Amino acid sequence: MMNDYKSLAVQYLVGTVQISQPASPNPVAFDSPASEVMTDLRKISAAVIAPNTPMEIANTYMMQRGVRTLLVINEDHSLAGIITATDILGEKPLRFIQDRRVKHHEILVMDIMTPLEKLEAISLDEVEHARVGNIVSSLRESERLHALVIDDNTIGLPRICGIFSWTQIEKQLGTVIPPNNVAKSFAEIESTLIAS
Repeated sequence: MMNDYKSLAVQYLVGTVQISQPASPNPVAFDSPASEVMTDLRKISAAVIAPNTPMEIANTYMMQRGVRTLLVINEDHSLAGIITATDILGEKPLRFIQDRRVKHHEILVMDIMTPLEKLEAISLDEVEHARVGNIVSSLRESERLHALVIDDNTIGLPRICGIFSWTQIEKQLGTVIPPNNVAKSFAEIESTLIAS
């Protein structure tokens, strides 16, 4: 069987040779299609973790993958919830330790994740007609750093098919987006100063 394949020609490297770099994410604007800033799970495998995984392992896995969100998946591959870097590094673990009187290394993903019944998702149909600015407004209004996208038009059960990340949107816009609690204009700043 291996006789069916011919070996490829090679060449010796001389002079200056450079190394290819992956293309940077496309620069976008607030008026760009929302799909340009969505992590499309139909093209890229989702970063997933089991609910009974220790929280510290989840944190290490996030750092290795270079992500700030993991989808928490049950044994039947259904969505159980999500866990974010903010969940792990914020006050949730401290509250859990106080409430349950456990040690930090005993905390599991399921203990601090946001469970399925508390998750919201944007319909893929909505995303297909939306702009980046619409996604930023939705994230600001919900005061979340991530948004899931659901495809209700699949055969069988609905599927999470995408994720929007505040950090990824900022990278692609090339700017920092002020959070919702920051004054949006000089007029608002001025009225705040006058009132105090």
